[in-house]
Amino acid sequence: MADGQEVFLRARNRKFTAFSEDEESQWKGPFYFIQGADPQFGLMKAWSVGDCDNGGDEWGQEIRLTEEAVQALNKLNPKPKFFVLCGDLNHAMPGEKWQKEQEQDLKNVLKKLDQAIPMVFVSGNHDIGNTPTPETVAGYCKSWGDDYYSYWVGGVLFLVLNSQFFFDSSKCPELKEAHDKWLSGQLAIAEQKKCKHAIVFQHIPLFLKNAHEDHDYFNIEGSVRQALLERFHKAGIKAVFSGHYHRNAGGMHNGLDMVVSSAIGCQLGEDTHGLRVVVVTAETIIHKYYSLTELNNQGIDKELMALIKQK
Repeated sequence: MADGQEVFLRARNRKFTAFSEDEESQWKGPFYFIQGADPQFGLMKAWSVGDCDNGGDEWGQEIRLTEEAVQALNKLNPKPKFFVLCGDLNHAMPGEKWQKEQEQDLKNVLKKLDQAIPMVFVSGNHDIGNTPTPETVAGYCKSWGDDYYSYWVGGVLFLVLNSQFFFDSSKCPELKEAHDKWLSGQLAIAEQKKCKHAIVFQHIPLFLKNAHEDHDYFNIEGSVRQALLERFHKAGIKAVFSGHYHRNAGGMHNGLDMVVSSAIGCQLGEDTHGLRVVVVTAETIIHKYYSLTELNNQGIDKELMALIKQK
């Protein structure tokens, strides 16, 4: 159990078998899932001492916060369809000091999640490196499952992407090419209108506030962004959920909702440590960010719960 193999059902061969496509490809009514991002064990200490390259030698705060997140999830009734964690699982980059210890401590916390709630893992830059290599991607896949894949829930097609390929694929061009070819095939399925909605998960946001903003560390470069937005629009993608920014942000573009969720772990703005509740109805996708305290003490508010339970 130490490596998590008996605990987490991992994506393999670009599929996530927690859900059967035969059973889940048809709409069955409203449902909800929970999105989290950036537990990033070690960043809070590193940020506090101003040394993000070497200072992440403690992560007790992140352990406690992730335990709060798991406790909140376990209390929810009805249970969410799944819990997606949108990258930066740990702060230490692949091969760096403390990386293995942070990874194991995160697994030890996450295995306390109710096993009726499948976990969907998304790779972030700290998980595979700012400039990933075949070796760092393979290391992530060994620990957490495929770095990109798709699955169906209740007639909705979900695509998990590796956004580092959009950021810098210079050391793994063949992997980027394979990812792009796979993505084209998945978007073609979405475009054929065989799904009620199509939703994307990735670590780096396409944009933070608007689709024409300048490029910086926290978003996708402009030309790559515009090409992806065009492809997503053509395929009918309704929403992209991401993390990376450690603040809540996002905006609409051409019918696509770019949702940027703040962190379970270190906050870089004024937001609280939290999770996002996402309700999927026949007509729309509605979401609300909750602090861990709110979700633990009050749960999901009545308006969202009414949407979840409607027939």
